[in-house]
Amino acid sequence: MLRGAEAAGLDAVGFADHCNVADRESMRLEKCQLGFTLDETYERRRAAIESFRDSFDLTVYDAVEMDYDPRDEARIEAFLDEADFDYAVASVHHVGDRNVQSKGPFRDLSEAERRVVVDDYFDALVALAESELFEVMAHPDLVERNPLLRGFATDDHYERVAIALAGSRTVPELNAGRVLDDYGEFHPAPAFLEAILDHDVSVTVGSDSHRPEEVEKRVPVLKERFAELDVEPVRIV
Repeated sequence: MLRGAEAAGLDAVGFADHCNVADRESMRLEKCQLGFTLDETYERRRAAIESFRDSFDLTVYDAVEMDYDPRDEARIEAFLDEADFDYAVASVHHVGDRNVQSKGPFRDLSEAERRVVVDDYFDALVALAESELFEVMAHPDLVERNPLLRGFATDDHYERVAIALAGSRTVPELNAGRVLDDYGEFHPAPAFLEAILDHDVSVTVGSDSHRPEEVEKRVPVLKERFAELDVEPVRIV
């Protein structure tokens, strides 16, 4: 990943591995299945990051992408205080215990029920911003990736989140995780981003890269998009 960042012309890179500290049984099982166990391994990863600092012409940040659920705020706060990362990214991946990136949990729901899921998702984003626990809000309209949840977000949803961000230290990212893939759009979507910028909320940059070649492909499109917007990404560290 560091070689990929160098090849992409970056002068800094942050590692924000997935992490979940919920104590609910379903979440404990999922984190083991997906390997989202940074709460148990962050010290070893930190040692690895330190070992590479002098090997690359890059500033390397030690970060986390934390699954956010309002029910877990106390556990999240305690872990972030203990781990003391350079910065913390927060993501809403679940509504209840349903992963919004998966189609399976929503196939048997009616349209009205799926609209409620999207309502609850944006409620969680507002709570995330108001928690003041995080530097970055990741992919703030993740539900749009899921065809079964896509299209239910409204201008009112966007406005509520933009207002919450305007009063928070947390900033959203312009996320390139699916812009070159099947979804074909940045997060947040254009109407959502417009609401955010209308409230003078700063935006940072996230490649959402999980492989070295993704960094190299996504950095140019991110630079192009910021240039189109005539917006400078804010530095969070």
